[in-house]
Amino acid sequence: MGQQIEELARFVARTQWDDVPKPVQQHTKLVLLDTLGVILAGGARPEVQQLRDRLAGTVGRGATVFARGWPTHDPRTAALLNGIAGRSIELCEGLRFVSGQAAMQVLPGVLAVGEHLGSSGREMLAAFVLGYDVAARLAGGFTARPLAHQNGQVSLLAAAAAGARLHGLDADGISRTMRIATTLLLTPSYTNAVAGATTLNVAGGMSGFAAALAPELAVAGFTAQDDAIEEALGSLVGSSFSPDGILAELGTLWHITRNYFRLYACCNPIHPALDCLREALAELHPNPDQIERVDVTTYRFASVMRNPDPPNYFASKYSLPHAAATMIVRGSAGYSALDDSALDDPAIVTLRHRVHVTEDPSMSAVAPRLRPARVVVTLMDGRQSMHACESHRGDFQQPFAETEIRGKFHELAGVALTRDGVTKVEEAVGRCEQWRSLDDLTELLRRHGRG
Repeated sequence: MGQQIEELARFVARTQWDDVPKPVQQHTKLVLLDTLGVILAGGARPEVQQLRDRLAGTVGRGATVFARGWPTHDPRTAALLNGIAGRSIELCEGLRFVSGQAAMQVLPGVLAVGEHLGSSGREMLAAFVLGYDVAARLAGGFTARPLAHQNGQVSLLAAAAAGARLHGLDADGISRTMRIATTLLLTPSYTNAVAGATTLNVAGGMSGFAAALAPELAVAGFTAQDDAIEEALGSLVGSSFSPDGILAELGTLWHITRNYFRLYACCNPIHPALDCLREALAELHPNPDQIERVDVTTYRFASVMRNPDPPNYFASKYSLPHAAATMIVRGSAGYSALDDSALDDPAIVTLRHRVHVTEDPSMSAVAPRLRPARVVVTLMDGRQSMHACESHRGDFQQPFAETEIRGKFHELAGVALTRDGVTKVEEAVGRCEQWRSLDDLTELLRRHGRG
């Protein structure tokens, strides 16, 4: 087995919440708050509700599903449902310098396992921030296959490590749990996104499932080959894996502080173009019927998201023409604007076909270090406005204010909670290191949930 991975497992086993610097602790709680809000809103999606109903026959005790009614399931099912919910509205945060949505892959399992085991808030937070760090460090050495989406891949191993930490396993146990979890790795395809195939979100939920299952397998005595991680990431689900850099600045550089948040309810590569469009609209103040065309030039990964007729809500999250047209008509591309009704809004449908997206190879050459875009809005009377950016707002050069992230939480959590409940949960997360157990959170949810 690789020395670097064994040292990473030792770091996860021995590091305590008090070892984490105070600024990192504060940022971790903000990421937790943001991710919890996304899960709460995602739990209202129709397919998530129907899956929850279908699995009602497996209702057990041990962990809470974060949705109206607050049912309890075994921790594996609860983590699965909460992970699927959080992935379903395309608003979760992500890793900035490598590919991954670490919080939404790790937190559902941490919450479910932590609740089941009666873990304290400090234990939960330590498992979360350490699991996040494992996700980023493994991702740094991992090369996914060209069509593979990152959900259910390296972050699934990180979720398993976080679950093992909550079980109190030592370094050998955490390493074995991660190696066992390689048999659970998935190969979800990016093409699911533009096709509107919500099965993609199941891969996100399976990371939470693995966080609950893999430690139990380790405790039960299951074993795995010594080089399981290297083989799985380097030859099976991935095309290569190098562990050489995964220990860089271990314990000093905390990758959770290098994340990005989302305020636009669509795939992250679309965001730079939306920022440019917003600036152009602010300059011209056009009515939707005054717009002759919108020309978007951007890097390759964003440019392929150009379908002007997305087939459903999920696919609309990966359509730059749809997101742009929605911003023009509704003044926003946030959660409440990019809803189901936007798909059939006549003004939005018309405008989608006036948005033209092309790739600029010079922009592709600097991605993902930068994520550039240029937008030209042309009106019927010939007036134009052009705006360009190197990366989207909320990226490392221009982070969102904390008040904006908290405002997003209020909107999303309000789907499932009363207004007073949203505030109380926000306050509770702010002091979550004091929680005696996850009951301090779930009792609030039950008390203040919408009917």
